[in-house]
Amino acid sequence: MYVQELEPVADSLGLSALVATLPLLTVLVLLGAVRMKAHRAGLIGLAVAAAVAWLAYGMPLGQTASSAAQGAVFGLFPILWIVVNALWVYRMTVRTRHFDILRRSFGRLSDDPRIQALVIAFCFGALLEALAGFGAPVAICSVMLVALGFDPVRAAVVALVANTAPVAFGAMGTPVVTLAQVTGIPLDTVATVVGRQTPLLALVVPLLLVALVDGRRGLRETWMPAAACGLAFAAAQFAASNYVSAQLADIGAALAGAGALVAVPGARRPAAEPVRAAVLTGARSTDLDHDDPRPDVLRAYAPYALIVAIFSVAQIPPVKDFLAEATRTFDWPFLNVGDPAGDPVGGNVFSLPVVSTGGTLVLLAGVGTAAVLRVPARVAVREWLATVHELRFAILTVTSVLGLAYVMNLSGQAATIGHFVADAGAGLAFLSPVLGWFGVAVSGSDTSANALFGSLQVTAAEQSGLSPELLAAANSSGGVLGKMISPQNLTIACAAVGLAGKEGDLLRKVLPWSIGLLLVMCLIVVGQSTAVLGWMLP
Repeated sequence: MYVQELEPVADSLGLSALVATLPLLTVLVLLGAVRMKAHRAGLIGLAVAAAVAWLAYGMPLGQTASSAAQGAVFGLFPILWIVVNALWVYRMTVRTRHFDILRRSFGRLSDDPRIQALVIAFCFGALLEALAGFGAPVAICSVMLVALGFDPVRAAVVALVANTAPVAFGAMGTPVVTLAQVTGIPLDTVATVVGRQTPLLALVVPLLLVALVDGRRGLRETWMPAAACGLAFAAAQFAASNYVSAQLADIGAALAGAGALVAVPGARRPAAEPVRAAVLTGARSTDLDHDDPRPDVLRAYAPYALIVAIFSVAQIPPVKDFLAEATRTFDWPFLNVGDPAGDPVGGNVFSLPVVSTGGTLVLLAGVGTAAVLRVPARVAVREWLATVHELRFAILTVTSVLGLAYVMNLSGQAATIGHFVADAGAGLAFLSPVLGWFGVAVSGSDTSANALFGSLQVTAAEQSGLSPELLAAANSSGGVLGKMISPQNLTIACAAVGLAGKEGDLLRKVLPWSIGLLLVMCLIVVGQSTAVLGWMLP
């Protein structure tokens, strides 16, 4: 058994922590200063983590390689298994032009651009985040808003800011699933705490969006539908994450928010012409007035209805138990790690949820989508392979970052940093969301930030007497606010609306909102760590 050491470098916690941060510093410098491609930075960071584990911590090379392999496998399944299948469904809707029908359908819900921003960027964006994540909501929603006549810059800013509240439960709960995996905290526990933090953002973001679209006038004239949308979204996200399933949290929230928005009196009333003239300053798509046959409209909504139905059925207790029977749990080969006390760590065992994982359920929905949209089997397979090819660099990035995280966690590097950071004491509650925010700002992924810092947050919490569940959740909840300023998302937004090279302009517009909302989240976590808001926690 390899037993982790907390102070392997000169018997000094400070020096050991400094050496342990080298993999993270490497990735951050390569991404932020050198502006290296993410997949290359991830691979180099993984190599540095392996070198530190072997040379400084004395972890045998075989176990180091096995740790990295386990992280890479977890990155492939279930994380990327979900993303590939969800984007495959989207590609089939684009190929059959049903995505255009869906876009026109949204445009007809209301001609008020402020309501359109809520329907598309907040509600539909949350549904896309629930299904795929990883930049898909920003790209797709930006394009839809530009087609409706939004100025490209405004469309990109609205899509970026909207992509916050649903991120922690995105890609069928992948960020919180990863957080549970790397920290050893049960998924239901992690999801419950996150579900008592991010819904508070959902109350604010819709109001912020109408202000971004139309300033004070937009806030004054459409605050009621925006507030109703945010309240319904928050309530559904809280209820699903606490009492139903983390995988369904964003799906339920997106549908509830859209339903509440449409139900508010006046939400579908035509906007005054001065409002439309002031907001819709871009080129409007020429096909928006085209009337689509009702069967085609129903087919356009069918893929998302299939996903909701399949995931809902999968949460019925007898069905859930039946699907769970296919889960395989086994000792990970060539890995035998003990914590500093010599007790075996959870990473020695690996679980493979073959059928019950979100990616397999989305695959089933994709097969149903191909049938409903009349996509031939040969074409559907070709689209799936094209999706994998399109995501090849993202696949390399995710697997390398997860490999790095697992090496750091299993070798003891994360524990060393956590013990060192614990000296911040009660200040950890304030800094915890900042660490998650920073991780997502650099990596572009709440999943990656949770993999990198989740274990560290738990170790620091245990050493400082704070709740490990609270700080682990705060890492994810703070991280969602770094999404809008990550280079990855900024690049995706610019490419989607034809603003290549204007990432700096977008950053200046969204950075104040990112920092402002982060400060709110920090104060929430501080309050939850004390008697002030401690009653909010389970």
